Amino acid sequence: MRDRVVVVAGPGRVELVEQDAGDLREGTFRVETLYSGVSAGTELSYVKGTNPYLNVTWNADLGLFQPGEASTPYPVTRLGYMQVGRVVESRTPAAAVGTVGAMTYGHRSGHLADPLAERFVALPDDLDPLLGVYVAHMGPICANGLLHAAADLYGADVRSLGDGVRGRRVAVVGSGVVALLTALLARRHGAASVVVVDPTPARRGIATALGLETLDPGSGDPAVVLKTRWQHAAGDRGADVVFQCRGQSWALQLALRLLRPQGTVIDLAFYQAGADAVRFGEEFHHNGLSLRCAQIGRVPRGLAPTWDRERLSAETVELLRQYGDLIRKHLVTAVVPLDEAPTVLTELAERRRSELQVVLTG
Repeated sequence: MRDRVVVVAGPGRVELVEQDAGDLREGTFRVETLYSGVSAGTELSYVKGTNPYLNVTWNADLGLFQPGEASTPYPVTRLGYMQVGRVVESRTPAAAVGTVGAMTYGHRSGHLADPLAERFVALPDDLDPLLGVYVAHMGPICANGLLHAAADLYGADVRSLGDGVRGRRVAVVGSGVVALLTALLARRHGAASVVVVDPTPARRGIATALGLETLDPGSGDPAVVLKTRWQHAAGDRGADVVFQCRGQSWALQLALRLLRPQGTVIDLAFYQAGADAVRFGEEFHHNGLSLRCAQIGRVPRGLAPTWDRERLSAETVELLRQYGDLIRKHLVTAVVPLDEAPTVLTELAERRRSELQVVLTG
């Protein structure tokens, strides 16, 4: 048995190759891929050659990038983290044959899994399995952003994902998948206002279709607009919290300008080119602002025992139950066969094709 696997052989070179699927062993199970979502930021960085793992060594013990051999050299054989598969063989009670679940094993037609080493999140029957691409990893990334906002207020005493946004004024910079799911989570959890700020008309149109308010930074300074609208006290205007979801330096600079004094930017972006244009001597310094990086590799300090990945996946399922029809209609802009993955990924990386969410079918 062989699986078809998407491999990045080098910059701009995406291939579909066949690999041995492996033998089913005691304690393992095999899935056939139903859907595989493309993460445009992380995955395209490997196609473009801009991911830091391609050029330097990541020292996990020190938490530093250092000169040396690439931590992830070409060919990149595991690309993607948004998979939905159906169990077709099993020698473990952890995954019954026929169960559909979310996993993170990369773009491939099938996968041999070990439940002791990998997460398998069984999807409820009332959820569109295509939307399951968000359950194992992408949705938890966004939920973790809200968790960081909650921890900014309550430390380790976070009881609800809404603790950082409920009754508060929230701005979201960017309108990609991470930004829009984060904005919907904030609205679901009781934010008083949620405004999405992005310069791309088509992306703002999708946000509007999801029922979100938007601002165009090209049609006036959104910091002036929101600080005029959102007054807390004399000399205290702006967003309570900003979720920064676009990996460009101008977006981080804008996020800082949107905040009220002593507010916090929760940063979910991946700055492939760095952030040289961020001017920390201006609003960041004068307004006493905070910047917190929220990455799915860790939840806020002290919350790991109560807010693990399973709980963040459960929060994602509830979000999809509430907004699933809208997300399926407006976020998923292309569903294409796995065989077309090399062409689609190359076109996206070269900006010859524009999509919000591409889903590959097994």
